Amino acid sequence: MAKEVAIGLKLKQIYELQLVDSEVGEIEILKGELPMEVSDLEDEIQGLQTRINRLSSDLDQANGSLSQHGANIKESEALIEKYNKQMDNVKNNREYDALTKELELQKLEIQLSEKKIREGKKALVSKEETLKAAQQRHEQKVKDLEVKKVELEKIIEKTTKEEEKLLRKTEKLRKRVEDRLLKAYDKIRSSYRNRLAVVTVQRDSCGGCYNKVPPQIQLEIGNRKKVIACEHCGRILVDDNILMYGKEPAPTEA
Repeated sequence: MAKEVAIGLKLKQIYELQLVDSEVGEIEILKGELPMEVSDLEDEIQGLQTRINRLSSDLDQANGSLSQHGANIKESEALIEKYNKQMDNVKNNREYDALTKELELQKLEIQLSEKKIREGKKALVSKEETLKAAQQRHEQKVKDLEVKKVELEKIIEKTTKEEEKLLRKTEKLRKRVEDRLLKAYDKIRSSYRNRLAVVTVQRDSCGGCYNKVPPQIQLEIGNRKKVIACEHCGRILVDDNILMYGKEPAPTEA
């Protein structure tokens, strides 16, 4: 008889734990995908900011390169002016040829720098457009994040106290359940999306997978002499009146 009471109490405790855990799950459902959406937006914003920083750095380098090419042109122009003045005072063909080569070289340097400036300006326009698009996307994502955070904060504010109360109750109930049964409970819960590990028999069927439970098994469940699992899904089965255990007469043999 003592054994029957022990099993009945274990089943009642594990079912009470399931009910409380299910209430916690309902709160998580209420939050929906918001926590994940907030996290994803934060990651995307961080990635966009990294891209913006890189593009800004590239633009700085590109502008610096354009400035350098502009300075090279001015330097070459100054040298051309200098060499042209020296041409008026050449004393022989060797000096003339040397100055002519220097003039040609500086003209080529100017042409090369001008080409690089044209190419650089085209690349600069493309980088600026890319940066602008990234900044606009970043701004929009920041706005989206603010909206999602407000939604989530409202839900959290509404449910925090209740959730904390339930979690404390869960912790208290878990301490009452024997380790072996608790491990089985956690393992079963982790196997199913609806997180149901303990279910009642409903309309002669398992409340988890809805497969039929034979009458003899239902009788054994009602007698609460042992922990019985559904042969199809492995969930722990209890009778509808399990919460009344200890408040009702002990079940008798059929």
